[in-house]
Amino acid sequence: MDSPVINAFLQDIRQALRSDPALKAYYWSRLEIVLYPGLHAMFLHRIAHALWLMKIPFVPRLISQISRFFTGIEIHPGAKFGPGVFIDHGNGVVIGETAEIGESVLIYHQVTLGGTSLLPGKRHPTIGNGVMIGAGAKLFGPITVGNNSQIAGGAIVTRDIPADCVVVGNPARIVKREGLRVLETLDTMHLPDPIKSRLEKLERRADKLEKGFYPDYQI
Repeated sequence: MDSPVINAFLQDIRQALRSDPALKAYYWSRLEIVLYPGLHAMFLHRIAHALWLMKIPFVPRLISQISRFFTGIEIHPGAKFGPGVFIDHGNGVVIGETAEIGESVLIYHQVTLGGTSLLPGKRHPTIGNGVMIGAGAKLFGPITVGNNSQIAGGAIVTRDIPADCVVVGNPARIVKREGLRVLETLDTMHLPDPIKSRLEKLERRADKLEKGFYPDYQI
């Protein structure tokens, strides 16, 4: 069947197979993919979004609420998704009406793509291709995240992020940029800590100043 909804969902499945090591443990473990709530949510959303574009009232929101009840993932039917999006674990994910998500995007649980305005119009994030959004990350407002960037777990993002960057913290800070394809070197356990690095620099500077004023000073 040559259907945009089905074709996009098939790419969602391929993205899940690429992204989740649990599906690669054994050949038969791939059968478990039918149990993944993230895929259930994406399939129902793609149907709801198609009906939303047709301006059919009530039904798209009904489908999104049914999806939320069974998966714990809330996606407004107006949100736009490219093909190949995988929501891993997924519980607690909230994605607003004007959010736009590109191709081959990986989203973990407790992620929010929220708005900051009560006025109509674009008020939710735009996510580029190949982006990874870590667990608990919150992105607010009509910001843009560039292609192949990585948002670390727990980061709070309220400003645009260029392509090929790694950001951490609250507020989010860029700790890596360019020259590295994020999804090929995914390692959320060993990301740099910009606050710790700044404190260490201040400690070293204070130590030099102490030694300058007190030549006999020792730690």
